[in-house]
Amino acid sequence: MIANFMHILLLVLIVIIGIIAIIFRDLLASIVALSALNLLLSLEFYILQAPDVAISEAAIGAGLTTAIYILSIKRTHRTEEEE
Repeated sequence: MIANFMHILLLVLIVIIGIIAIIFRDLLASIVALSALNLLLSLEFYILQAPDVAISEAAIGAGLTTAIYILSIKRTHRTEEEE
């Protein structure tokens, strides 16, 4: 019963954080939301008894991808116009 609740709660949180990452207008905030999404996804993989996939998702999804996104934002200039 508790395991089913955990799965449902994690999946709902993953969907909510994914929507939040899309809604945010600030790129850095979206990257932080995507990083949180990847960490929750790695937790779900661990609960599903796939620790090797969970470690890979945490290292690559939350760690490396977030670092690449942040570095690319730092090297570009924002030329968005406020509406």
